[in-house]
Amino acid sequence: MTLRLVEFVVGGNEASDLLPVRSAALLRAHGARRGFWTVLDEGPVERCLALLLEREDGVWMSHLVAADAGAENGRTEDGEALAHHDGWVYVFGSHFGSKSGPLRPRRAFVARFREDDAATGPVPLRVVRNRFRVHRAVNDALAGAALTPLPPGERVRARFIVETLARGTARAKSWVSRLAPDDLPLNVEAAAFTPSGTVLLGLRFPVTTDGEPILVELAGVPAMFEGTPVWPRALRAYALTGVTPPGALTGFRAIAPADDGGYVAVIGSIDALGKGSVLLDDHPKGGDVTSRHVRFRLPTDPAAQGHLLPGELVADLAPFHHVEGLAELHGQCFYVTDEDHRVALWVA
Repeated sequence: MTLRLVEFVVGGNEASDLLPVRSAALLRAHGARRGFWTVLDEGPVERCLALLLEREDGVWMSHLVAADAGAENGRTEDGEALAHHDGWVYVFGSHFGSKSGPLRPRRAFVARFREDDAATGPVPLRVVRNRFRVHRAVNDALAGAALTPLPPGERVRARFIVETLARGTARAKSWVSRLAPDDLPLNVEAAAFTPSGTVLLGLRFPVTTDGEPILVELAGVPAMFEGTPVWPRALRAYALTGVTPPGALTGFRAIAPADDGGYVAVIGSIDALGKGSVLLDDHPKGGDVTSRHVRFRLPTDPAAQGHLLPGELVADLAPFHHVEGLAELHGQCFYVTDEDHRVALWVA
């Protein structure tokens, strides 16, 4: 596969995920023939929404989108995943922590905005911080699933779970009741809505004991934004099989719907090398792993077909270790990589 690089500087920040722009009004407002949303991963979500746009003359440009989260301005961080549903763009926080822990409540959020609103001015952005309710729902689903998650390791458990519990208890935080000592820390990196309105959350961690990526299906995410929030529930968990290199650990980095009704995804390392990751201290086989572009389909009858999702390798993206998003658009593949102080878009 031959890739062409398009480089952007967007606030000196790094990109996560890649979501095609669907709003014709938004494209017209920028004189663009196509484009993508990305979310920058350092800062509150209202300062981290960006557009990568190809103008009618073929020149690419970037645009940092002004947004207003009202009372939630400045209260989130680490947006990781983008998804379309019913005219809204949803942004999912990582629900994780720094590379040495603990878990951070500011990262346990979902936000959304109307895509058409970005054509006319500052975007009204609704943010719901779930205070570890998604963490609880996913952990309960994993505990009851047929698959077996990889145990976190003693350092990971101490830094991410024990320390989070201790800090929350010391500060009398109500969310402490949603954490348990044997929980797994979640790192949400990917999301895609299904036709039925559920959300597939792709986890970078945990993975299965076989080192394979885990996908959790959540119902009720839009109901979080009602006047009185209704919190989502986890329906089932899946393991993506047949695409992890032998002896490696791979997690999800991106998921997107495919035109044939299935899904495309990027899988790769469970954390970045050389940045003090406690995860890699406990699980070194999850670090030096290059990214892979894969495909899969959900079962038509999950109850009958079980939790294993056979995956198909589309492309080995070596030597890239940090592919953060992908999109298939009009017969072309696009990837965005996590680069120091730049946004790198690769066009196949």
